[in-house]
Amino acid sequence: MNVDLLSKEDLKIFKTELLNEIREMIKPGAGQSKQWLKSAEVRKMLSISPGTLQNLRINGTLRYTKIGGMMYYKLEDITKILEGNQR
Repeated sequence: MNVDLLSKEDLKIFKTELLNEIREMIKPGAGQSKQWLKSAEVRKMLSISPGTLQNLRINGTLRYTKIGGMMYYKLEDITKILEGNQR
């Protein structure tokens, strides 16, 4: 069994790389970026489970709009969460 330890610096590097990749995905001129994302797209972008996404909605960390049975999330809100600028 292999055990790898992560330092705070490793996590900071990971965060920076993740933010850069997301910025590249939503970069203006790189195609029409979406303003609203569906739950599946958000889960894939953040690599989280449906339960974790539900917890983010319930505790108010991630705002959403429900239309019919579909939940929609603003791309800008997801970016703010990743950058740590929300709340």
